[in-house]
Amino acid sequence: MAAPEEQELSQAQTEKLLQFQDLTGLESMDQCRRTLEQHNWNIEAAVQDRLNEQEGVPSVFNPPPSRPLQVNTADHRVYSYIVPRPQPRGLLGWSYYLIMLPFRFTYYTLLDIFRFALRFIRPHPRGRVTDPVGDVVAFIHSFEEKYGRSHPVFYQGTYSQALNDAKRELRYLLVYLHGDDHQDTDEFCRSTLCTEEVLTFINTRMLFWACSTSKPEGYRVSQALRENTYPFLAMIMLKERKMTVVGRLEGLIQPDDLINQLTFIMEANQTYLMSERMEREERNQTQALRQQQDEAYLASLRADQEKERRRREEQEQRRLEEEAARQSVLAEEKRRRTLEEEKERKSECLPPEPPVEDPDNVKIVFKLPNDTRVERRFLFSQSLEVIYDFLFSLKETPEKFQIVANFPRRVLPCLPTPEQPTPPTLKEAGLSCSQVLFVQDLTDD
Repeated sequence: MAAPEEQELSQAQTEKLLQFQDLTGLESMDQCRRTLEQHNWNIEAAVQDRLNEQEGVPSVFNPPPSRPLQVNTADHRVYSYIVPRPQPRGLLGWSYYLIMLPFRFTYYTLLDIFRFALRFIRPHPRGRVTDPVGDVVAFIHSFEEKYGRSHPVFYQGTYSQALNDAKRELRYLLVYLHGDDHQDTDEFCRSTLCTEEVLTFINTRMLFWACSTSKPEGYRVSQALRENTYPFLAMIMLKERKMTVVGRLEGLIQPDDLINQLTFIMEANQTYLMSERMEREERNQTQALRQQQDEAYLASLRADQEKERRRREEQEQRRLEEEAARQSVLAEEKRRRTLEEEKERKSECLPPEPPVEDPDNVKIVFKLPNDTRVERRFLFSQSLEVIYDFLFSLKETPEKFQIVANFPRRVLPCLPTPEQPTPPTLKEAGLSCSQVLFVQDLTDD
């Protein structure tokens, strides 16, 4: 089944979409559109909900599991102000009041009996809160349609979120429960709530949350606050670490009286709010100090760990160097022993020195690199390799050397090579009966 096509946006909706993206920094245009659609294209509510999410407050469209509202309503020190209804005046007023009294009594009695019986037939729909933000937004829209847009700034979120924000910001929260069917509601909204002095006072001093008791979210709050009549206002603040109702205003109240009562409630509880602010500031300072101490400790710990790591590395480096030196000494000793053994073997394999009387003998004087002279007789028929082995067997001879003859100066080919596997004899090398040869040290080469 094909997915339904998305409805094209109007010019106003497109402008709101772009404005919302600029304000929130969201890159996904689809996410921006979904958020605005959830808030019925109310950009203020959408931005506020997005900011709440960034501050760690759950979105009103993804609320945490429902639990009882954590508001202390059992404080006996709560200030309560009930505005009595005006008494009838004159003979005509009292006559009308007495005539209508039995009809009003009968009407409200039968209405209460009907509502009570209806609960046994089907549960009250207001008891199931499925879309709390939708309830609040719907009330705001209906309020503005009826009374205009000149009103205190409504908190566009759930009651729980309003409590959380008031607690986090240490501000007063004024809750208004709107009774649609009450006879004083219309006059209160027009003559009191929407006046310039009241909305200015509320906007500059506190958060303002409102909802109709005909909506599930408003009904739930009504069950928590237990109002007696309408219009109903409750002042809530953080008191002794709990969100507490510190003032209740019920009945049709005039603008000046409302401002005076709210001011009285705020002044009476200002010490609690200041105490909470000081305590929170102290907690923040303690937390900041603890964080600084933790950071200093971690820095010191990291420095100690780094020092220990360098110490272990230096120890390991010294151990490796010592081990390498030891291995080098062992290798040198082994090389020397091998060289000595090789010299002894060459010495044992040398042919005997011919006698002086032998006409074929050659007397050779060797001049060593340390200016030592060595003399020995060889036979013309012997290979140059015998001369090399004789010199190699001497302790004074370097490990690597070559034999050089003068007149003409040349290096004697004493060792086999791929080009000359068998070195020449002394006679073939052109040596005379008495010869001086030089031993040249090649060890450094």
